[in-house]
Amino acid sequence: MSNDEIMVRKALWQDDSKSIIEVRMKVFVEEQNVPAELEQDGRDPVMFHVLASDLDRPVGTARMDKTGHIGRVAVLRDYRGRGIGVMLMKELESLAVEENLKEIHLNAQVQAKGFYQALGYTEEGDVFEEAGISHIHMKKNLAKSV
Repeated sequence: MSNDEIMVRKALWQDDSKSIIEVRMKVFVEEQNVPAELEQDGRDPVMFHVLASDLDRPVGTARMDKTGHIGRVAVLRDYRGRGIGVMLMKELESLAVEENLKEIHLNAQVQAKGFYQALGYTEEGDVFEEAGISHIHMKKNLAKSV
């Protein structure tokens, strides 16, 4: 999937880990003050990953586990508002459909809740803290959307 010069593709951890980590460290650790040891949870090798690039520069990423739990959705500050987050999420949704998942879910930062609602996610449960940031669990039924 592409948008002008932005390209979003499935990524392989063994090939793309440097680019994925670069984006996540800038967004989560430097910008949001998430401790690096929480951001790097050791689960990446078993995750599905997507990567957005502007030519050869990594600018966004997201991951999903085999149960359809999405996380680590990150777009560099200078690239926000250009539809890259939507492109990352659509790529993960397509992957989830390929994996025969009926539902996907995530823990959204409360400040990003509207972004996910616009993509068809619904809130579930109460607000909770994760890495010092308020989150809400959200889910999306894929049978209705794809």
